[in-house]
Amino acid sequence: MNQLVKVLSAFAIAVGLPGCIASPIEMTPQTEQGLRAQPPIRFLLTFDDGPSASSWWNPTVTVLDSLARNPLQADIKAVFFVQTRASRAGGSELGREIMQREQAEGHILGLHTATPGHSNHRSLDAPALQQSLSNGSADIAAITGAPPTLLRPPFWSYDKRTFAAYRQQGLHLLLTDLSANDGKIWGFNASPRRRANLLRQLSEVRERIARGELPTVDGVIPVVVTFHDLNRYTARHTREYLQILLDSASATGVKLAQKPFYDDTAALQRAAMARTVRDSSQAVKLPGIWNWLWNSNPH
Repeated sequence: MNQLVKVLSAFAIAVGLPGCIASPIEMTPQTEQGLRAQPPIRFLLTFDDGPSASSWWNPTVTVLDSLARNPLQADIKAVFFVQTRASRAGGSELGREIMQREQAEGHILGLHTATPGHSNHRSLDAPALQQSLSNGSADIAAITGAPPTLLRPPFWSYDKRTFAAYRQQGLHLLLTDLSANDGKIWGFNASPRRRANLLRQLSEVRERIARGELPTVDGVIPVVVTFHDLNRYTARHTREYLQILLDSASATGVKLAQKPFYDDTAALQRAAMARTVRDSSQAVKLPGIWNWLWNSNPH
């Protein structure tokens, strides 16, 4: 009952979020000095919940087209955390075809779910969880030729038990630094405060960068950003979101790498692995309400 209350409260808060996004954190002299000692950042783009099985104006296809061709940087590579057995996603023939395209274009397929729905891993008993992870790894290996190394749990929800199951399957947990808060797929899924939201979150991440808390990989600091490729609003605005990320970096005083997004698959893989959660006791910081929902530390 307590968890149900939390979920309902979280929904109510999420509905009200667009109107109450805080202002960016002001740059202090201490932060400015700390940033000078840090390398530039590169945005590591991730997408959850796809691929879309829609035969009408497919949003995942639109996202892929926008990453390949946009005014800022050609052939951007991303990590797609896929639902391999959901009928509206990778469990469809079209979904599998799109995952094959993602692989062919140099994107990375990570596991999100291999259940018929968007199941919380913590709600699955041990045999069901292990079977789900095995199924998902096999589904992705059938497309890529190798089992996945990256996983993102639905709702960001995990604990010591599920974390141990991930590692037993050779899966590494990747969370996020920034979230577009676009996880709502059906109904009203626009993001009228999308610019203010990402600007505020990047100002928070900037403080961590200035304190030297984020790792450097290949001379840059990977900053993980999360979108949802089932969301048609996100798909229509993918190119705009890319520009918002660059504008937010400029507005918050964060140095950008010459290439602000990853366009090399091997470099993307190295960066993603460097940002994974190392052990289940590691403190994590999730955007928005999620830390509160999972008791600040989901372990």
